[in-house]
Amino acid sequence: MAGLDGTFDAALYVGYHASTTNEHGVRAHTFSSAHLARVALNGNSVTEGEFNAAYAGSFNVPVVFASGDDAAMAELKLRLPALETVDTKKSLGFHSAETLTPEASAERISDGVKAALARLSAAKPYVVKPPITLDITFKNYTPAEALSFLRGVQRLDSHTIRFVAKDMGEATDFVDFLDHYHPDMTP
Repeated sequence: MAGLDGTFDAALYVGYHASTTNEHGVRAHTFSSAHLARVALNGNSVTEGEFNAAYAGSFNVPVVFASGDDAAMAELKLRLPALETVDTKKSLGFHSAETLTPEASAERISDGVKAALARLSAAKPYVVKPPITLDITFKNYTPAEALSFLRGVQRLDSHTIRFVAKDMGEATDFVDFLDHYHPDMTP
């Protein structure tokens, strides 16, 4: 979503995956399969795709198309029902799937994008009303404990923190920081 702003007419997702809590998704994760167990916006658990749709929506940009495994597309359609989707693989488990050939995937994605863009005038952005309450559950308790020392971060339980952001931009910056910062990055 880097570089996204209000000048975009729409956002398209290619190669998306299911959330970390989806037992059917291929390589399912939400931002980090190694570190995060749950991400929620205003009390609702979200996928990475839904989180990004809320970020796009903060710029009044609708998400109109997504492709990926069948579990991911089913998850996205729960909150974004008008979304045009293409299943490029059928999940058989976390590490396996029945996959279309690259040529067949490209053709279906192209057709799906054309169909989505043909309905662009009816597309609505996905907006999460600010302020944004961001709850993040870590797989390990240590990040929750360390982050709880920051003003503005509340520890909800041993593995979960809450950050209240003024808008989706601030929530996205917070998640980006969590996803990229590692204390051992000292020179």
